[in-house]
Amino acid sequence: MPRILIIEDEAAIRRVLVKILSEENNTYEVEEAADGLEGIEKIREQEYDLILCDIKMPKMDGVEVLEAVKKLNSEVPIVMISGHGDLDTAVNTMRLGAFDYISKPPDLNRLLNTVRNALDRKELVVENTRLKKQVSKNLEMIGESQEISRIKEIIEKVAPTDARVLITGPNGTGKELVAHWLHQKSDRSSGPMIEVNCAAIPSELIESELFGHVKGAFTSANKDRAGKFEAANGGTIFLDEVGDMSLSAQAKVLRALQESKISRVGSDKDIKVNVRVIAATNKDLKKEIEENKFREDLYHRLAVILIKVPALNERRDDIPLLVNFFAEKISAEQGVNQKTFSDKALDLLKEYNWTGNIRELRNVVERLIILGGQEVSEEDVRLFASK
Repeated sequence: MPRILIIEDEAAIRRVLVKILSEENNTYEVEEAADGLEGIEKIREQEYDLILCDIKMPKMDGVEVLEAVKKLNSEVPIVMISGHGDLDTAVNTMRLGAFDYISKPPDLNRLLNTVRNALDRKELVVENTRLKKQVSKNLEMIGESQEISRIKEIIEKVAPTDARVLITGPNGTGKELVAHWLHQKSDRSSGPMIEVNCAAIPSELIESELFGHVKGAFTSANKDRAGKFEAANGGTIFLDEVGDMSLSAQAKVLRALQESKISRVGSDKDIKVNVRVIAATNKDLKKEIEENKFREDLYHRLAVILIKVPALNERRDDIPLLVNFFAEKISAEQGVNQKTFSDKALDLLKEYNWTGNIRELRNVVERLIILGGQEVSEEDVRLFASK
């Protein structure tokens, strides 16, 4: 049930507001505070979904209350109550983070619309926060090995910056996960993260995909189209399998990194972009440079920070943690009872040669969850985990 706090020094106004809100919706829990100090004490003691606050009050005025509440709980919407002489101040409180303001005496329709909108917005903010936490949990990097601990340390240091990162490692090791973690922990997390699989796009289309094109730039270009760099403006672009990018596209990416601007295919017009670039590859780019397949200047632009993700065979001590993580996740997805793995089953899985890395391990765990016993045994592993 929505909990609403009214902070108002005039008892008559408080009574009117309580009556209006209670009659509008009997699920509203409406509380009162006679001044700003009493209001702040209540806010410290419990959470509210909406605060209505007068501007001119003794002891602590509405502006001071607004500033204090934003420090205590930035998510709660605050609607300011203004007298005729307080209108300019009320408008200024919007710049300080107030949701809206209503004038005295309160207009019934205006008040109720404002309250409904503020409560809807609070619900959206809470849901968005919940989803972000859920996403962060899904993107959690599982492992306590020295190699993984080192990667976690680098991410914590690098994520808040705009430094470009090159992630290397074999297929299936979790390079994409590292990229997502970098974005989620950055100041750009509220912005988009646009992924581009350079290996999956034909070389003749990669430039159009990255930078967009104008109408008539090539045969099938029947209208203007923005590219991935524009879509990622204000956020992060993740260039997966960057080693498969054509040399001409590499030249354009280099310019985008150097000048923070791009141009669409078929256009001479520059477009400013504010994008953080994270790249990943399973190739040895230094070898690619020697063979003139990758630009050395682009490599140095991308590899400001280099993160090498180890193969699963190099971090076998993490396998039990990964197995248990996948088992819990897959059991929930498949709608089956949570299954456990015997110590001998885990020991056997640690001995396997994981050429497909974590991706292969997840597939094997899913197979064992579906086909194995309630406690997955060593025999289950021998029967169902064979390649």
